[in-house]
Amino acid sequence: MIEHFDPKQHAKQVEHSKDLGTPFPAQAVGAASVSLAIDGVTISVPEGTSVLRAAALADINIPKLCATDSLEPFGSCRLCAVEVEGRRGLPAACTTPVMEGMKVTTQNARLAKLRRNVMELYISDHPLDCLTCPANGDCELQDMAGSVGLREVRYGFTGENHLDAVKDESNPYFTFDPSKCILCSRCVRACDEVQGTFALTIDGRGFDSKVSAGQNDAFMDSDCVSCGACVQACPTATLMEKA
Repeated sequence: MIEHFDPKQHAKQVEHSKDLGTPFPAQAVGAASVSLAIDGVTISVPEGTSVLRAAALADINIPKLCATDSLEPFGSCRLCAVEVEGRRGLPAACTTPVMEGMKVTTQNARLAKLRRNVMELYISDHPLDCLTCPANGDCELQDMAGSVGLREVRYGFTGENHLDAVKDESNPYFTFDPSKCILCSRCVRACDEVQGTFALTIDGRGFDSKVSAGQNDAFMDSDCVSCGACVQACPTATLMEKA
């Protein structure tokens, strides 16, 4: 049975209560509304809205790590993959705009397996110190691991990893622990989009990729202005304010 509703009556309440995954798109201002079905729920949103945001407005939660409604969509973590009727593959909900008549599935066995596999790869190169971690109970990585039902990591921790990466404590206001970084780029994007400092970048390729704060990698040797935008954007304990 298809449920029909217009989100206008409760959209403001929803927007203030949770992260909608992607911001309200500038091109949606004054745009016509389109109707689509997400998990059988029909919702009308402005043209240009992402599937991820539309789902959130309909109180349908799609797992995400790189996406947040304070930054432009990036589409790197792949946790928000969905099925769209008539399309091949599993597009990222954060970078997929809604279309009239679109039918989206956000939960099924295929998507659940994909998300567990993706999360398993993240956790296989991440310290398992949740109980002593300062972000315990307030960590998006921890939340998403539970959300996708990850119970074990098959790959072990004996291979090459980043668990011994040296923490950068050069900044007087926050620390940067690369061993906990998942390369979601939210800190880099916040530095660019929110602050406009462009002090951070992703350096290297593949397994050697890392967040870099300049030629010497130390935050205090970079153009960082200690605004805290990167700390607020980080979904893990990679960037943490000092007590």
